[in-house]
Amino acid sequence: MRKRGVSLKEQARPLRAPPISQDTVPQQNSESAMAKPQVVVAPVLMSKLSVNAPEFYPSGYSSNYAESYEDGCEDYPTLSEYVQDFLNHLTEQPGSFETEIEQFAETLNGWVTTDDALQELVELIYQQATSIPNFSYMGARLCNYLSHHLTISPQSGNFRQLLLKRCRTEYEVKDQAAKGDEVTRKRFHAFVLFLGELYLNLEIKGTNGQVTRADILQVGLRELLNALFSNPMDDNLICAVKLLKLTGSVLEDAWKEKGKTDMEEIIQRIENVVLDANCSRDVKQMLLKLVELRSSNWGRVHATSTYREATPENDPNYFMNEPTFYTSDGVPFTAADPDYQEKYQELLEREDFFPDYEENGTDLSGAGDPYLDDIDDEMDPEIEEAYEKFCLESERKRKQ
Repeated sequence: MRKRGVSLKEQARPLRAPPISQDTVPQQNSESAMAKPQVVVAPVLMSKLSVNAPEFYPSGYSSNYAESYEDGCEDYPTLSEYVQDFLNHLTEQPGSFETEIEQFAETLNGWVTTDDALQELVELIYQQATSIPNFSYMGARLCNYLSHHLTISPQSGNFRQLLLKRCRTEYEVKDQAAKGDEVTRKRFHAFVLFLGELYLNLEIKGTNGQVTRADILQVGLRELLNALFSNPMDDNLICAVKLLKLTGSVLEDAWKEKGKTDMEEIIQRIENVVLDANCSRDVKQMLLKLVELRSSNWGRVHATSTYREATPENDPNYFMNEPTFYTSDGVPFTAADPDYQEKYQELLEREDFFPDYEENGTDLSGAGDPYLDDIDDEMDPEIEEAYEKFCLESERKRKQ
C-alpha cells in the first residue's frame, strides 16, 4: 500500500539500516564501522499477479455454466446437465434471470424436440423448486416464462400442461402426506409453497388476450389448506400460515369476485384450531397474528379515491404519516386531534431548549456549555465501524 505523502520513487530509495546488535553482526573494527556505516538496500518485491491469471470465484461457486454460457449447450453432453447447471447458476445468482433467460429458452427450443425431453425438463425444474430452499419463487417465474416461449407442443401436452400434471401427482396424495412422517411432510410443504408461487406467477392468456391466473390452482390451494388444518401438527400449521401470508389477499379477492366465502371459512377453521388443537403456544400465536393480518385487509392500505382531493373525511389514512407532538404535560397529539391548533400553538410558545445557540451551533453567550464541552467528538471504534457498515449497506440498497 502506498504511504501517504511518500512517492513510489522515494519508497524505492535505499533505506538506512537501524542499529544492529554486535551479537548478531561481527565487526572488523569499530573505526571502520563508524567511518563506513552499513547501508541496507530495500528489496524490490516482484508481484506474482498476472493479467493472464484465471478469473477468481469464491469457494463453492460453480463457474462451469458461466464459462460455457456463450457457447450455448455445445459443452454439455446431455440436456439434463445443461439444464441442471443453469438452475444451479440461477439459484446462486437470481439477479441474472432477466439477462439470461431469453438465451436459455432459445437454447432449449433447439434441444427439446421430443416428448421425453420435455418431460425431463419439467421434472428437473420441479425438483429444483421443491428441494432447494428459497427457489420456489424463481422456479415459478422460470415456469411462467417457459410456458410462453417454448415452441414444442407435443401430443402429450405443452410445458404448462405437463407441469400441472406433475403437480397433480403430488396433490392427489395430500392427505397421506399431511399425516406422514417428518420427511414426507417436509417434502409436502415444499410442494405446497411452490404451488402457491405458481398460482401467483403463472399467467394464463385467455381467448381475448386477457391475462388470468389458473383457476385449477386456486381450487387446489383451498384443498391443500384443508389437508393441513385437518392434521394440526405444528409444521403443518406453520406451512398453512406461510401459504396464506403468500397468497391470502389474492385468494380472498378472487373468491369475493365469485361470491364465495372461502376465506371466512378458513379463518373460522383457524380459530377452532387455536381453541382446540394441541399445537404449541408459539404456533397458536402465529395463527392469531395471521387472523389479525387478515382483519387489516392483509396489511394493504386503502387507496384514496382518485376523483376527489384527499380530506380527513374521505381518506382514513389522511393522518397516518403526520408527526406526533407532546403537550407540556407529556400528552401526545397529532394533526388528527380536534384541539391540534391550540396545542400546537402552546408548543411553539414554550421556552427554547437552547436559547444561547444559533441554528449553526454558534455560542452567543460567550461561555461554553459545560455539558456540550465534555462531549467527545470521536466515536467509539466499534460504533464507528458499525456506522460505516450501515452507510455502505444503505447506499447499496439505494442503488438497487
